[in-house]
Amino acid sequence: MILTVTLNTALDITYRVRSLRPHASHRVSEVTERPGGKGVNVARVLAALGHEVTVTGFTGGATGRVVQELLASVPGVVDALVPITGATRRTIAVVDEQTGDTTQLNEPGPMVTPTEWSAFQEAYEDLLPSASAVALCGSLPPGVPVGAYAGLVRTARTAGVPVLLDTSGEALRRGVAARPDIIKPNADELAELTGSHEPLRATQDARRRGARAVVTSLGAEGLLAASPEGRWRAAPPSSLHGNPTGAGDSAVAGLMSALVEHLPWPDRLTRAVALSAATVSAPVAGEFDRGVYEELLGRITVTSEASAA
Repeated sequence: MILTVTLNTALDITYRVRSLRPHASHRVSEVTERPGGKGVNVARVLAALGHEVTVTGFTGGATGRVVQELLASVPGVVDALVPITGATRRTIAVVDEQTGDTTQLNEPGPMVTPTEWSAFQEAYEDLLPSASAVALCGSLPPGVPVGAYAGLVRTARTAGVPVLLDTSGEALRRGVAARPDIIKPNADELAELTGSHEPLRATQDARRRGARAVVTSLGAEGLLAASPEGRWRAAPPSSLHGNPTGAGDSAVAGLMSALVEHLPWPDRLTRAVALSAATVSAPVAGEFDRGVYEELLGRITVTSEASAA
């Protein structure tokens, strides 16, 4: 079982409009709802790949109940969300059908009390013995300590469970110091962590700060990875147009699935890039186009990178 942690779960709502214009009223042509938050997106993709997944984090209020109802319809995903008093947040993606651009609106999330945080930590510790790997994903809701991910990384390491961390800002800085097996920032998050805007140099610096392996999202250019086994760049054959929402989460799912299958790094990166690109091609945020994914698997280019000076 792969365990995904989403402390700031969400109900992801996607609106499609003919053309998005500021200061104007819009008729919405289509509305879709999905259980969301980064770790939930990761879990949905992992389940589609045939892996057993357990989702934990927080859920609360009427929105939280909708998230759990939607999760119940996802084959292969087990709901282990911890109830809280506050209401689960919503995220709104507005897709402009003329341009294909997406505007994202993300609520901050509910206030989590110290008692609720303690209850989550106990639930997390109970789940770890059954986990083959754990992904810690996304932002921290109000009330959760900024060092929360660092503590969760250390707990997983003590249990002997490989752990991937996908967050940003101070939560990432503190989490890296706890020595996760993998971190997966985008280029901006990595630059904020290290102070370097040269991706290869920055990935190596992040490893010196504690991460065993660093996989950096380079947007349409693919992924850059640095690990004890080597350094690689993986890229799709061409840029794909569409909605990039959830593409990074699909990359995490690719890395996690390949990790538990004990695949070598080039194969892990191939899967992650193909899934990420197939998510951009999907009509709904956080889903992936299986046909595009399978077609791209044989077309991803993975090249070895020399060490930065």
